[in-house]
Order: sequence, then C-alpha cells, then structure tokens
Amino acid sequence: MKVLVIGKVWPEPRSSAAGARTLGLIEAFLEAGWSVTFATSAQPNEHSVDLVEKGVSTAKIQVNDDAFDEWAQALAPDFVVFDRYMTEEQFGWRIEKACPEALRVLDTIDLHCLREAREQQLKEGGALNLFNDVALREIAAIFRSDLSLMISEFEIECLQSVFQVPATQLSYLPLMLEAPVPSTSTYEDRKDFVMIGNYLHAPNWDAVRWCCAEIWPILRQQLPDAALHLYGSYEPGKARQLENPAKGIHFCGRAGDALHTLERYRVNLAPLRFGAGQKGKVADGFCSGTPTVVTPIAAESMNGPIDWGCPIQADAPGFAQTAVEVYTHPERWERVQRQGYRIVEERFLAQNWKPRLIQQIESLDAESRQNHFIGRMLRHHRHRSTEFMSRWIEAKNRLSDGA
Repeated sequence: MKVLVIGKVWPEPRSSAAGARTLGLIEAFLEAGWSVTFATSAQPNEHSVDLVEKGVSTAKIQVNDDAFDEWAQALAPDFVVFDRYMTEEQFGWRIEKACPEALRVLDTIDLHCLREAREQQLKEGGALNLFNDVALREIAAIFRSDLSLMISEFEIECLQSVFQVPATQLSYLPLMLEAPVPSTSTYEDRKDFVMIGNYLHAPNWDAVRWCCAEIWPILRQQLPDAALHLYGSYEPGKARQLENPAKGIHFCGRAGDALHTLERYRVNLAPLRFGAGQKGKVADGFCSGTPTVVTPIAAESMNGPIDWGCPIQADAPGFAQTAVEVYTHPERWERVQRQGYRIVEERFLAQNWKPRLIQQIESLDAESRQNHFIGRMLRHHRHRSTEFMSRWIEAKNRLSDGA
C-alpha cells in the first residue's frame, strides 16, 4: 500500500497529543510495510519529528497551487489521510481529481465543533449548541470522506445521534500508547503538583488560568508548603503574569520529556473546562505513574467503564479537595496510580490498536462510497465551489507574479 498523509502541521509529538497521534498513525503504516509520504504546507521547526529518519518520504506542498495535482497523480497513493478537516477542505477536491480511485481517510484528531460549542457555552452560558459554523465545515468533511478516524467514543455517539453520520463511515481509534513501565519513583519520593500542556490549545490556557485563580488558592490554604509547577510548549508571554513564587506558582517552560518530568511530581492536575477528544496530558499521567485529578471534560473517553480511583470533579472546591486527598493519603495515591496503569493496558495499548487500524483500512472498498450519497452530494457542491475559489486564487497569484 502507498499512503499519502497530508498534515496541517509537522508532527511535534513532544508538544501536543495531536502530534503524537499523527506520528502514531505513520508508525502503524510503516510497521505494516506500507510506503508513506508526508506532505504539508507548514514549515518544520526544531521540535518537529525527523520523519525521513524513520523512513518516510516528505514533500512541501502549497495551498491553491495546481502543481500539487500533477505531483499527486504521479505519486498515485492507494489512500490519503487528511490530518484534520481543514486539510480535507484544501486538498480533498484535488485528490479526487488527480487520484479518483484513492481512498480518503480523515483523522479528526478531535471533534472541533464539539470543542467550539463547549467553549461558547462556558463563555455565554445556555444550552450546548453543536450546530455552529465549525460544524458546517467539519461534518461536511466527515461525510465526504470514506472513513473518519475518531479518537473518542463520545464523539462517535454525537456524530451518529446528532448529525446522523452512518456507522460505516466512522472508526474508533483512541490514543495508541506503549505499555507503561511501573515507576520506581514512590509516593515518598515525590512532591508538589504539576500541570502540563500546549498553550496554543485554548482549553489548556483556560485550565491554567482557572486553576491559578480558583483551585490553587483552596489547595494552597490546606497545603501551604506545596508548589504548583506549570509546564507547556508555546507559552504565551501573558502566562508569566500568573507566576507567583510567593504563592507557590512557578512557570517552568517546555518539558523536554513529559513522562520523565511528570514522574518527579506527586499529583498531576488536569482541570479542563472545555475541549474534546482524549487528553495527552492525562495519558502521560497514566504512563508515568503520576496520579491525575481530572474534571469530566479531562476524563471524557479516557477511562471507559474502569473506575478512576478518585472522584471526578467539575467545580473548583471539589477538584481542590480531591487533589488534597490524593496528595496526602498514600493508599489513595497508590490506588489512582494502579488504575491509571490498568486503563492504559485495557484500553490504549498500541500493540492492540495498530493491527485494527490496518485491518480497517484494508477492508475499505472504493465502490462503497457510491452508497454514501450525502458524501457524494457534498463533494459535488462543496468541492466545486472550493475548486473555483482556489482556481481564482491561482490565477490571481500568476498575474501578480507576472506583474
């Protein structure tokens, strides 16, 4: 099989769960013996994974550039993976023209319209409104694709019940993790609280602000000697305004290795108030043996039927109290740690999910897309309008270059 992965950005597995997700897909394809090409219009940086070293061909592509059509036709992939719905919008219609037989797979990363709806609900109150502008684009991309990889069981239920997406176009593929090695760092070896995340991701920035403003003062009152260490990639300058050593709040910058960093702390905090998908920071807590205190959003689609080991709390006082209990009671701490290991082993082992991913893709049939009439209809109308806009931009750029 020849695979083309079109990414919105270069994978940065140490910066975000999304980067780790994309790398996991690529590694699964390589382990199956498939030929993989990764293409993106973004520029790599010092934190981008070296895909060439892993045996992946890479290509720089441009949006609104018909050179992509000829390049894709020459590559002739058996299937194309679009990393997020935005890349499907930009390149889906070109793939359909240049490689009409290629199967089209969308990896949603998480359901963006759900995250958008929850953020708006947090800011404005009222009922959750999933029928937002993001949904108009994202759900259309899901219908246009032969298969969409969904990281969350809750999101699959949402797509089927709210948007009537056929089950045949959806596939559950959670985080794919290596089996955790029990930590040698004991309860007594560890101290303090930690938060970690990519600050470009709005839910993470909101969680840090909420924690510093409402959760940490309650925690600090009960544990005056404890500190809160904040780690994150792409830290905004304004984040430094939250640093307050006198109150035990310290910004520590980017974590070079998330698992080794977390292993130094007694409790990992994940007070997310909105978001979607599965949470890399929570998975890292599991794998590093660092008990993680969570809100319902942070826990969503993470533990399934497995007990977390401590209460899942939505409000600041309850969250702080649970964090104090886990921090100060060794037996509770050890129980949450054990449950984290169990969740990984029963739900997220890469060795179980990679073969399922390959089997799912190999079972796809290009002819089955004929039965997905809504997708065909959307490709006809949306791709035509997107194509004409892109062709207009191409012509405009050529005229500008000529001038």
